[in-house]
Amino acid sequence: MITKDKTKQSTYYESIIKQGYSRRDFMKFVTYISAYLGLENSMVGQVAKALETSYRVPVIWEHFQECTCCSESFIRSDHPIVADIILDKISLDYTLTLMAASGHQAEAAKKATMDNYKGEYILCVEGSVPMGDDGNYCCIGGRSAKDILLEAAEGAKAIICWGSCACNGCVQAAYPNPTEATPIHKIIKNKPIVRVPGCPPIGEVMAGVIVHLVAFGRLPELDRIGRPKAFYSKRVHDTCYRRPYYDAGLFVESFDDENAKKGYCLYKVGCKGPMTYNACGAMKWNNGVSFPIQSGHGCFGCSEENFWDNGPIYERLTGLHGFGIESSADTIGKVAAGAVAGGLAAHAIAANISKKKELKESISRGKRNEKALDS
Repeated sequence: MITKDKTKQSTYYESIIKQGYSRRDFMKFVTYISAYLGLENSMVGQVAKALETSYRVPVIWEHFQECTCCSESFIRSDHPIVADIILDKISLDYTLTLMAASGHQAEAAKKATMDNYKGEYILCVEGSVPMGDDGNYCCIGGRSAKDILLEAAEGAKAIICWGSCACNGCVQAAYPNPTEATPIHKIIKNKPIVRVPGCPPIGEVMAGVIVHLVAFGRLPELDRIGRPKAFYSKRVHDTCYRRPYYDAGLFVESFDDENAKKGYCLYKVGCKGPMTYNACGAMKWNNGVSFPIQSGHGCFGCSEENFWDNGPIYERLTGLHGFGIESSADTIGKVAAGAVAGGLAAHAIAANISKKKELKESISRGKRNEKALDS
């Protein structure tokens, strides 16, 4: 039975030390996650103190229409303490995917958390909720996903939606959406909701949201559609290492051409990086090794609303706002080429003017020297 007796609970720091990590490991983790959150160096101490003194936040983690890739991303985080924070240190009291208990034991653990920590626990949701056919498309233990969600959300302090399924419906909601797959924010209206989209989101992003909540006692600053600004304020395009090729008008025309081998920009073969806000290019995946564009595939735009219906995946956008005007990739290439040519011409003119000026000065100095010698 889960109780509120805090004398039997551990703080985050105490739990981390019990797991065999050192104080040095703890401070490395604090610095690491603070940097990902975009915090100043002066805030590292505050985050450390919060984790040293705060008791673990009870978490209920529900799964509905999804593929479990968000949980998979979480447990494969770059930093080992990240996984421990999620799987143990936040007091993960209920998750069908990772908990050892099942059946009545699992449901009893969830009910105990909802009863004993009403108004205090965090509800994490992975997956969309099918509203069609009275919810019969996704039933767990004879209950619809909608009923389970409403019950778990009632006593939650806040809700965190993991992944595009919970945030925007993902591919299940693609036209014609036969199950009426619905994101969480369109069902729950009376609770603070953080949306962490991606298919899946990056593990460190997920951990960062939890740590921010623990360290500051409030949700992180969100953008207009409820995403944490620390991770979703820049376009994938802005941090992409192929961006210089885009600016120069150098594009891959097909996935097997020479330009693809040279690593040119993937915009023309459908990359949605210029319209997608996410931290993929900056944080990357698999211990910071790579991300889809670096692996040779264009961005799907999975962290954006309706990405599955925003046009064919392998066709470029017909127009793109850039350079102060709406331009196609071809126009951008021409403008870039023209700019380069113009720049070379301007440089040549400037160089000629400079040389003429130097020549005149040299002649003047020579005449002055001659006069000085004559005198």
